[in-house]
Amino acid sequence: MPLFTPIKTLLTASAVALLLSSPAAAEPDATAHVELRGTGDLGVVIERATGSVALVDTTEKTVLRHIEGFGDLSHASVKFTRDARHAFVFGRDGGLTRLDLLTGEIDGRIIQGGNSIGGAISQDGRFVAVGNYEPGGVKVFDVETMELVIDVPATYEKPDGTTDQAKVVGVVDVPGNIFVFSLFEAGEIWTLDMSTDEPELTKYRDVGSMPYDALITPNGRYYIAGLFGEDGMALLDLWHPENGVQRILPDYGRGEERLPVYKMPHLEGWAMAGDQAFFPAVGRNEVLVANTRDWSLTERIEVHGQPIFVMSRPDEQQVWVTFAHPLNDKVQVIDTRTLEVIETLSPGESILHKEFTPRGEHIWISARDSNQITVYDTRTFEVLATLPAESPSGIFFTHRAHRIGL
Repeated sequence: MPLFTPIKTLLTASAVALLLSSPAAAEPDATAHVELRGTGDLGVVIERATGSVALVDTTEKTVLRHIEGFGDLSHASVKFTRDARHAFVFGRDGGLTRLDLLTGEIDGRIIQGGNSIGGAISQDGRFVAVGNYEPGGVKVFDVETMELVIDVPATYEKPDGTTDQAKVVGVVDVPGNIFVFSLFEAGEIWTLDMSTDEPELTKYRDVGSMPYDALITPNGRYYIAGLFGEDGMALLDLWHPENGVQRILPDYGRGEERLPVYKMPHLEGWAMAGDQAFFPAVGRNEVLVANTRDWSLTERIEVHGQPIFVMSRPDEQQVWVTFAHPLNDKVQVIDTRTLEVIETLSPGESILHKEFTPRGEHIWISARDSNQITVYDTRTFEVLATLPAESPSGIFFTHRAHRIGL
């Protein structure tokens, strides 16, 4: 299926104009056609082993093309520009790569650090922020030119008085052109306000031991960082930042033996359903349920293994859960009304990621070691399509462009 390109459109229009203006012109070829395409149906799938990306059509449930040249994608994430025309891919080699979804070509790539795992695009669409493991810190670039706007080192003071650079995790965008992120070794949360010509940095210290990832609630109010070094989470109310960071769910594992942690849970794809929040428990075969009115723990749901991604269907009636190695060949579905597991699926070997279509009628699930993506009907759990991909991992659809923190 051909992709729309502006150049091709101009050439076709010019050719038709010449034919019509020529006295001896024949009738234009009725088969000549350029398919115009919006980006609302599009998405990308990370192909981690080959450093490539699969461009997909979510309505037709097809792979349009495989695009190479993204570097090390062993851990990669994607953010979409405000107009959903471009996808920014963040790679483990420090690469920041811009993909044009309409032409299917890379139209910008820089190596901005030594090891980056994610980032965010500002509310107004002007800036893309990259969180770095090496050398640590956040760099903000102009979305159009990919030129560096500001470099924020994640420098913190150690207990012995010396300074060091911390790994940056959990970079999200919030309303007001603000980026929020966490410092792993430092146990801090910082906000970077890009709304004025002089960016303003605010630091919240002593938020807890080793924040490893973070999420933002869909309305942009609460930034919540998971703590690897202790049970519980750190919450920053961005509507009332003067209250500082508070601890929530501090006792969910107290007095219990924690299992070996095979893979760190991901919080960004968390689940909200009414006044309930669903979290993956660190080192436990449980999904935690909290009351979002006071962030108290209300329920633990026993699941197949250690949960990695806990994601809510857009209508919030279901939560889909994937798991860490060695039990990562299953996906379980929780009914949010009964808090019971209602389905266990086997989409392939080494399940890594999943993504709902914008209204939630379908879900796409990547199976790395099966080299495939499986598309399910979320109502009947019927398999609708099985698509080939090279060691697929992250799946990202363009509707994320219009959601806070995604």
